[in-house]
Amino acid sequence: MDCYLGVDAGGSKTHSLLVNSNGDVIGRGAAGNGNHQTGLRQAEENIALACRLALEEAGVSQSEVTYAFFGLAGADREPDFEILRPMIGALGFPRHRIACDTMIAMRAGTSRSYGAVIISGTGFNAAARSRSGEELQYGGFGYLFGDGLGAGRSLADFAFRSAVRAWDLRGKPTLLHDLVLRETGFPDVPRMLDAALDERFRPPLRLAELVFEAAQLGDEVAREFLWEQGTEHGNAAAALIKRLGMQNDEFDVVLGGSVLAKSQYSGMVDAIKEELRKTAPRASVTRITMEPVAGAVLSAMDSAGHSASEEVIRKLEQFSFSKMEGERV
Repeated sequence: MDCYLGVDAGGSKTHSLLVNSNGDVIGRGAAGNGNHQTGLRQAEENIALACRLALEEAGVSQSEVTYAFFGLAGADREPDFEILRPMIGALGFPRHRIACDTMIAMRAGTSRSYGAVIISGTGFNAAARSRSGEELQYGGFGYLFGDGLGAGRSLADFAFRSAVRAWDLRGKPTLLHDLVLRETGFPDVPRMLDAALDERFRPPLRLAELVFEAAQLGDEVAREFLWEQGTEHGNAAAALIKRLGMQNDEFDVVLGGSVLAKSQYSGMVDAIKEELRKTAPRASVTRITMEPVAGAVLSAMDSAGHSASEEVIRKLEQFSFSKMEGERV
């Protein structure tokens, strides 16, 4: 029976998943950092280890894998692929493909092999794939290179900045003033500023959640910022859609990342939807429904010309690495 390998290699962990054509899990592997940009030798070793563990559990060799698909953090530009092609090729899988990990996140939230994805976590990425398989992506490089400000780091900085501006009257009054002081433990803004200027204190990432908390409570400053950044997230995806000629197609725009997943306030997502409707009225906004490594498996099936059934997708949606790790304890 055919078998398909999916690999999700990120900055903190690498997961591999091997399934048969029925969607049954036959092999799994986990290792550390798989991003070559933060450690080439380490990434090479961890990706190889995760693959080896999955193959050993399944009792198959590289040559018996029908198709292997690698979703790799840091696979952003051609100079990255010049490094990654020989590295992945050396693993010995006869049929394989490499893509940025944003693409397997997209596949983890749609039943189609094409569509778009917006990832907003600590940083921001957007990507799209057309029906013909052409791919484009934006983001991951920061504000200077065109990214918006609605990801975790910039949200945390915005909360801090808004507290300062509310205190010194340069900005509007905002609940973020009290929320930031409560979260950081400073008695007032002047002492918080002293810590930032003299003691290298940096706004912690957890402050990002306060922007959503303030918005949920009706804070105008937080709501305006989230709407503005949601619009920019939608704009990034819409630009990719236009460049790929997908405006009249029916597809999913998948939302992922901690910022978009955890918020109880819908304003940012509402702004994304409104912006996308201007460019792709037939597109639907969805969320990731399975682990990204399962999206890599589906991408391997797509690449091999194997159409995953609803039963296969259901099985992959139920798979969890956290459950797997619990079983091994």
